Amino acid sequence: MKHLLTLEQLSKEELLDILNLADQLKFQKKNGIPHELLKGKTLGMIFQKSSTRTRVSFEVGMHELGGQALFLSSRDLQIGRGEPIQDTARVLSRYLDGIMIRTFEQKEVEDLAKYGSIPVVNALTDYCHPCQVLADLMTIREFKGAFEGLKCCYIGDGNNMANSIIVGVLRLGMKMSIACPKRYEPDAHILEFAKEFPGMFEMTEDPLVAAKDADVLFTDVWASMGQESEKAEREKIFKGIYQINDSVMAVAKPDAMVQHCLPAHREEEITNKVFEEHADEIFEEAENRLHAQKAVLVKLMA
Repeated sequence: MKHLLTLEQLSKEELLDILNLADQLKFQKKNGIPHELLKGKTLGMIFQKSSTRTRVSFEVGMHELGGQALFLSSRDLQIGRGEPIQDTARVLSRYLDGIMIRTFEQKEVEDLAKYGSIPVVNALTDYCHPCQVLADLMTIREFKGAFEGLKCCYIGDGNNMANSIIVGVLRLGMKMSIACPKRYEPDAHILEFAKEFPGMFEMTEDPLVAAKDADVLFTDVWASMGQESEKAEREKIFKGIYQINDSVMAVAKPDAMVQHCLPAHREEEITNKVFEEHADEIFEEAENRLHAQKAVLVKLMA
């Protein structure tokens, strides 16, 4: 593994390898065991989309691994003023040991990896969110003990989160069901990927069908960053239907867990009641961003 650009690039064995290391690093942190595996290394963090969890988890992660992180907003970089990404990639490769980028277009991440000579981590694009889903998978195993035999369900917009969840869940041998409105389906490339797993993937417009007997329920906001102009239109389509609520929980397994990548718009994609009933799982998932990303950084940069 030279980069983490998408989850599709990872085999089942590579996914499990990252998750196993994440568990080990979490244990070491909880028990005060030093793990400065990236001592003297520097990670450049390019943010064209702002974030709470991404910035804090990567910055703290690098510190705990003995390295340092540089926050680079688009306002601070010449790419914000028209410098080609390939030039930025070649310059930063001479200063840094790795690059993390959170941006809009997947092509920007791919170009950074293509023209640079250091590892690149995709911390989110409009196409996918691999780091978040690694944390989700880590959390599922913590609460459920294993992946085999589980059914996961995603309700809402077929966005970057849905794209990565489908890949991670299917790759690890779980069943995947998604409920989304027409015109808001996951990326066509992801739906092609799902065809490689016959009998393991289902897509419907009915959340109650998707959630039946689910062990794990996912959702995300109806309008992601950059889609603010679509918010009113999306609310008309999603409101009252594409929500994790008591009706959805009633058809899932009695011990079903809930995951949300945050920030959550309570009473939109998830009710406040369900959110609070599953807050322990949701905030463990948020914490696991730190541990999963540290594992990725160690795999790429150590």
